[in-house]
Amino acid sequence: MLKFDWFAAPCAYALRPVRSDAYGLSQMESEDRAMDINSVGIVGAGQMGNGIAHVFALAGFDVLMTDINQDALDKAVALIERNMDRQVSREKITEAEKSAAMARIKTTLKLTDLGQTDLVIEAATERETVKQAIFEDLLPHLKPETILTSNTSSISITRLASRTDRPEKFMGFHFMNPVPVMQLVELIRGIATDDATYRALLKVVEKLGKTAASAEDFPAFIVNRILMPMINEAVYTLYEGVGSVKSIDESLKLGANHPMGPLELADFIGLDTCLAIMNVLHEGLADTKYRPCPLLTKYVEAGWLGRKTQRGFYDYRGDVPVPTR
Repeated sequence: MLKFDWFAAPCAYALRPVRSDAYGLSQMESEDRAMDINSVGIVGAGQMGNGIAHVFALAGFDVLMTDINQDALDKAVALIERNMDRQVSREKITEAEKSAAMARIKTTLKLTDLGQTDLVIEAATERETVKQAIFEDLLPHLKPETILTSNTSSISITRLASRTDRPEKFMGFHFMNPVPVMQLVELIRGIATDDATYRALLKVVEKLGKTAASAEDFPAFIVNRILMPMINEAVYTLYEGVGSVKSIDESLKLGANHPMGPLELADFIGLDTCLAIMNVLHEGLADTKYRPCPLLTKYVEAGWLGRKTQRGFYDYRGDVPVPTR
């Protein structure tokens, strides 16, 4: 059976036929129904993974989170509960909502257990080889309709998708940190991503109560294409002796009304992540303006990665953070 609907062409309106199935649903409606998402598998229980699990569980999704060791999973679940307790105390959610959300979160050490979920979100470390290995191990166990996504903040979605058996059902699904607080989610289509997959993820973002921004598949997408060069320039400003850690951060907080200074923010994100994104920008765009500052590289080589290692541009081992330079 055929019916018609209107769509906007660049310069005019036109009619296009829309095929319907035996139940009278259009092809688009049938595809959307086939991609209804109720369960989500999350790879990685770190800062991003546990934040993603938090918001999905609160939104009513069944969540299955995996990591390579049980301790990481236990810490993630405990952190999610503490963060939800904070939301209860601030009357953002009720105790009943918190209890229901926590009951929806399950954990596993077996990556393959995620195969039966409707949506998989990879939130592992920002290294392409690691992400590719995860997808290769997972592929044989996925349902045909499962959508694969990566929370990468910079790596090519098209390239990641090309190593899977479903590039049309693969997208970038980039949440901002901290996930329960930040409103934005970047949606990045690879060259093969189909419309039904994009619409399905757009519906998910709406159900989460967040706002989607569509980005093209170019290095670092939108937010980090702008944010990371600013952080890198702040590190250069420190490296060249223009200002100290304290003066640089205070200048941006008081002079540009930023809630956090760029070096404090870099510590919060993770200096290894900042360096990885700058390397992607530098290599992908071949422009010297994206060259990572040598001081940033030095901090990462020293293992001073920011808050997660207790030292970065600030030393967090005492009661009050102290600048390290």
